[in-house]
Amino acid sequence: MITLAYKIDDRLPHVVYAHASPPSRGGVSLFDGRDITSDTARDFVSEDSATRRAAEELEGAGFRVLARAPATISIAGPPALYEEQFGTSLVTVEREVIQRGAPQLRTTRTFLDSAGADLPGLIAPGGRWARFLEGVALDAPASRVAGAVAPPRPDYWHLTLDDVAEHLGARTVHEQGIKGAGVRLTMVDTGWEPVPYFAERGSKGSVVLGPEAADPGVDEDGHGTCESANAFAVAPEVDFTMVKFRDPLLVDAFDTAASQHPRPHIISMSVVAEEKYPPLSADSLILAVSVSLAIADGIVVVCAAGNGHHGYPAQHPEVIAVGGVHRDQHGGLEASDYASGFTSALYTDRLVPDVSGLVGMLPGATYILLPAPPGSDIDQSHAKEPYPFGDGTTAGDGWVVLSGTSAAAPQVAGVCALLLQTDPALEPREVRRLLEASAVDVTRGASNKDTGGIARPNRDNATGYGLVDADAAVRLARQRRQGGAPR
Repeated sequence: MITLAYKIDDRLPHVVYAHASPPSRGGVSLFDGRDITSDTARDFVSEDSATRRAAEELEGAGFRVLARAPATISIAGPPALYEEQFGTSLVTVEREVIQRGAPQLRTTRTFLDSAGADLPGLIAPGGRWARFLEGVALDAPASRVAGAVAPPRPDYWHLTLDDVAEHLGARTVHEQGIKGAGVRLTMVDTGWEPVPYFAERGSKGSVVLGPEAADPGVDEDGHGTCESANAFAVAPEVDFTMVKFRDPLLVDAFDTAASQHPRPHIISMSVVAEEKYPPLSADSLILAVSVSLAIADGIVVVCAAGNGHHGYPAQHPEVIAVGGVHRDQHGGLEASDYASGFTSALYTDRLVPDVSGLVGMLPGATYILLPAPPGSDIDQSHAKEPYPFGDGTTAGDGWVVLSGTSAAAPQVAGVCALLLQTDPALEPREVRRLLEASAVDVTRGASNKDTGGIARPNRDNATGYGLVDADAAVRLARQRRQGGAPR
């Protein structure tokens, strides 16, 4: 069990971000909700009049209203304002997390909590606020679960993006003219830059800023840019949008993605919250509603399972959770011991992942050569150490060698795009079933030791149904469209 240590409040940030929830139309508080899915999510939506009145009250009290979503209002303000208005004391909590998705590198990050809260991160407003709000969820920090025109040539075995397309069966589908054209794929990540590699390949995209994010033309971290290359490798003609998020405003960024016009067909997330034990934190309950509403609206949601994390929202029962399979230089397949695979403690009989993409092995998952903004954080950090802990490339050269479920999630999202081009009428649950039914079963190896999944014949909690196979999935989609495959 993770041990939490409360500290004095001298580490509170100058600005605290949170989500305020007006009364839910179903009569049950969002924070009392259990198993929030697309069937129940609309019960936690607030009436427009209630949202408008609550927003007016919050602004009148001095909060900044950043955005309004169907179930919540995103707000910001100094810690003292929260304490004064809601009659609480904010405290900091040190919690163990995984650095940049590398399971062998552990540190702590500072989370905010309300002293005596029933749920992690929940403020229960009293007094006059009880008329306007059923709760306030403090935003939690999120984790990214982790490349010159001429690419470097590392002297160790690795995959290129062309290899990724080949090994996932996408190249055969491309030869049939199916490349994701007309399918709108939105990623939520650190940003996106049109680096020379994308220009050479004709890969195009746009950037939308989530609340409080800035500089749409810059991806300072680099994570979003390099991981997007995995989606383009599988679905090179996809209509691509990046929602650049500012940590800890992950829920707001997801809501921004889901509310784009026209609506995306697919949302891919390689950014996770850690949720190992019940109950779900207040922030994750709000994310559960947002995800459920998106799926109810027909959006396919694809999420990384984590790299030693117990990732959320990958555990949500209607999300396509993505783990990792390692394909060696001889074509052998085994579960990646870098990627997460586990049985969720939050949902009954929920195995994570559902399917898997290509991921390297410990210690560094140094596996796929990817383009990145030259000089970005990820470009420099991965060049600091020699292989296998680092990638041995030059800092500032615009290339990294990495993987993790951050790479696997957009790979699978790309396969989803190929399926939706094949049959635009597919619903999210049907897309997931096609991926599961066509995946290559993996029977060797184990997932990251901190999550404990073991690969066995058929479905398991290490790789799910196995490695996605775009060619087999598209063939099944065609059969289904012709009435030959079960729905």
